Amino acid sequence: MLFLAVFCGFLAEYQLEHKIEKDRERKYIHTFIEDLKTDTANIHRVLLFRKQKSERMDSLMLFLSSGQTKGHENDLYFFGRTLIRTARFISNDRTITQLKNSGSLRLIRNEQAADSMMSYQQLVETIYMNQEDDRIERRASDPYLSKIFNPYVFDKMVNLVGVDRPTDNPPLRSYDPATHQDLAFYVHQLKGSNFILQSRLVQLEQKAINLINLLRKEYRIKD
Repeated sequence: MLFLAVFCGFLAEYQLEHKIEKDRERKYIHTFIEDLKTDTANIHRVLLFRKQKSERMDSLMLFLSSGQTKGHENDLYFFGRTLIRTARFISNDRTITQLKNSGSLRLIRNEQAADSMMSYQQLVETIYMNQEDDRIERRASDPYLSKIFNPYVFDKMVNLVGVDRPTDNPPLRSYDPATHQDLAFYVHQLKGSNFILQSRLVQLEQKAINLINLLRKEYRIKD
């Protein structure tokens, strides 16, 4: 009888612990879904910026490659100043960070869910590396921008919400084709980085949507 009582107590304790862990798992899944919703909103914002930046870089490259600079200084100043602006994607990683730091990844017992969550996080880390490459390339273009454009004009163009075009056609510091070609090299590099970031952000957005649907289905979570 003593053995049976001890055994029943063990079973009760095991069931209680199992229930507690299942409740914690569902809580983590709920918060992870909320994180993904935040991410999709951020991705959408950054993609809009990246699309606009792509169009502006195309315009800047066209002016530089055609040599049509005089008479278009207004446009060149605007495209030159916006070349070094950025919008970074930062993932809402509160849940995945908690899971990693607390050693609670084991609580996600659904293998497909766990694999998909980690695959999503790996793509986030890849995008962070791509954004760092973009930052390095933007900073590398600074010396050529300073040779071509008047910094006092740049200073007047910047406001609290963005960049205004100059009100007239202020002269460039340099009309030297070789210097313009040097800048064009970095515009080319940034166009490549921008394309990669756009592509991977679109991929991440789809992963987030698919993962939300998967987690809702596997854990029977309703909106």
